[in-house]
Amino acid sequence: MSRHIQITFDAHDPAALSSFWRDVLGYVHPGPPGVDLPEGADPLAAWDEFLARIGVPEGERNTRSAVEDPDGHGPRLFFQQVPEDKVAKNRVHLDVRAAPGLAGEERMAALESECARLVALGATRVRRDEPAPPLSTGYIVMTDPEGNEFCLD
Repeated sequence: MSRHIQITFDAHDPAALSSFWRDVLGYVHPGPPGVDLPEGADPLAAWDEFLARIGVPEGERNTRSAVEDPDGHGPRLFFQQVPEDKVAKNRVHLDVRAAPGLAGEERMAALESECARLVALGATRVRRDEPAPPLSTGYIVMTDPEGNEFCLD
């Protein structure tokens, strides 16, 4: 039997980092428990109102956040606040499939286009690795706004 997974990120600013990954993956922030969000409502604002209503101090309202695949297929991403800085290369990273079914220059052009979009969202481009058939189809290494490495693949 297969298992569902949640990927957890340590973060200084869970709301900001979850918003970045929401936009990268086309995910959504879920609403608070028992709250029906009207169409177009801001889930993060709803969470702030919910946490205030149940007595969570303002300074503790950005200690965690999450995003989910609206279609229910991809893993849930959870972001938890930690005080320490990231000090080394992460040992697990995400590969964001940004050019499925494409090859060669067409693939790399699609990756470059997505790279530009993500840089505008706050990502940093690290390097481009060219296609080296038959083992590599090429990819772009990036970091998210808090320095976590990922690849556009």
